[in-house]
Amino acid sequence: MRHSLKEKVEKIKLLISDVDGVWTDAGVFYSEDGELLKRFSIRDGMGVERLRELVNVETGIMTGENSGAVKKRAEKLRIREVKLNVRDKAGALKEIMARRNLGSEEISYIGDDVNDIAVMEMVGLSACPADAIASVRDIADFVCNNTGGNGAFRDFAEMIILFKKR
Repeated sequence: MRHSLKEKVEKIKLLISDVDGVWTDAGVFYSEDGELLKRFSIRDGMGVERLRELVNVETGIMTGENSGAVKKRAEKLRIREVKLNVRDKAGALKEIMARRNLGSEEISYIGDDVNDIAVMEMVGLSACPADAIASVRDIADFVCNNTGGNGAFRDFAEMIILFKKR
């Protein structure tokens, strides 16, 4: 039996997010000295705070990049679950679940590309930005109205808040 979106949302305790293509538009800027720069939406950051304060859902980050910018953004938003330079996202998710004693139905994930599919299939609730690749959009429980880097994370956060407060 397929569970309704509301039923899935009610169980969520942790939202894990990919970064590039979700929190960013998947583009990068390089300075003259080779410094990698990323642009983040302030609205997405507010989504992290609202999830934590309004419905007690914590946010985590899981990315294949080893980015100082991502680490700084996570620190600013007080995100404690930060996994950088991850090659096996499914394995990293299993480690998080075991360490935090969470079932897959208690975790949500938002991603945008092929390296997110295995994790999206493991969790209780999955989402993607509007501009995610087709194979990701096809399996997502929720497709955000906004694109990566332009409020997609916030869309997902607000949907979770809405259903948890009903």
